[in-house]
Amino acid sequence: MTYLHFADPGQPALTRKDLPFCRGVEAIPKPAAYGALKMARGIVGRSPLPVLNYTSDEMSRAVARLTAGAANFDLVHLDSIHMIRYAGSSARVVYDWHNIESEALRRYSATVASRPRRWYAKQTAAKLEALEGEILRNAFGHVVCSGREREQLIATTPKARIAVVENGVDTGYFAGASGGSGQRDIVFVGTMDYYPNVEAASSFARNIWPRLRDTLPESRLMIVGANPTPQVRALRDIAGVTVTGTVPDVRPYYRDALAAIVPLRTGGGTRLKILEAMAAGVPVVSTPLGAEGLAVTSDRDILLVEPDDAAGWARHLSQLAQPSARRAEIVSQALELVRARYDWNTLGQKLWDTYAGWMGSGG
Repeated sequence: MTYLHFADPGQPALTRKDLPFCRGVEAIPKPAAYGALKMARGIVGRSPLPVLNYTSDEMSRAVARLTAGAANFDLVHLDSIHMIRYAGSSARVVYDWHNIESEALRRYSATVASRPRRWYAKQTAAKLEALEGEILRNAFGHVVCSGREREQLIATTPKARIAVVENGVDTGYFAGASGGSGQRDIVFVGTMDYYPNVEAASSFARNIWPRLRDTLPESRLMIVGANPTPQVRALRDIAGVTVTGTVPDVRPYYRDALAAIVPLRTGGGTRLKILEAMAAGVPVVSTPLGAEGLAVTSDRDILLVEPDDAAGWARHLSQLAQPSARRAEIVSQALELVRARYDWNTLGQKLWDTYAGWMGSGG
């Protein structure tokens, strides 16, 4: 396997020491995103802004060099439809859909307050939908994260080759992360410059958290994640709220967690942070949208509540704070689920079997 990737500014590039199973690892500087010129091109041109954000002449040259060389690639895996510019002329291109991008943009347009952003999101969603249709008709195959997404895409393009390979987690890495003496923290983990997380953190801290403080006065709300926007950093002014910014390891924040919350109101795909919390032995309270696409069962391995139901959030979290078997039951059943269905080893084998089966079928 050869791995060609964008390296984030300021972050060390991956090498074969990090990925020893690869024949080659090559990093390309990630291009700047959301510049004025790109946004203008996203309005007047055919390519939507999310694709333009990942457009790089240097990456194009690297792909052309690798695919024109002696290496015989059986399959080209593109990590998200944003990478369509690098499909080239390869016959067997597979797209890994992190979510249905047009759907995510439409959900964003329904929640964002700014009229110009709402308009831009709707225009971008329409362009993404057209691009998705083209990819579904022409690509060798597609991998999605959930059965719901597969059904939605098959409904538009019945002949598309689509497999479900869920998001996963290294269960061994997170094993035993919980179990501290406090277990009073309510933890929300996620990248804090990603709009759905920004909106969720702000809405929860300002609208739900004051009610919880009355019910659980000793608890703390820990917002853990990289690159918090000014909107998220401002939440530090609310009593009992901590915004950590980038942390080297999220496991210490699970140690004293009463629960992990996923108060999402918009977005798409499936939530790795739910799986991480489950693997760490921390019960999860989520909105139905936050848990979308995961094979979870409400009141068995997860607790679900609508985003604006302050009484529901207080009820669930108060129950978890009580000295009863309820919390242990949810943790045990969630851990059983994540180990059986979402462990990286299991999913890696599933992806391997999927690709081997597709190639063995003769295309």
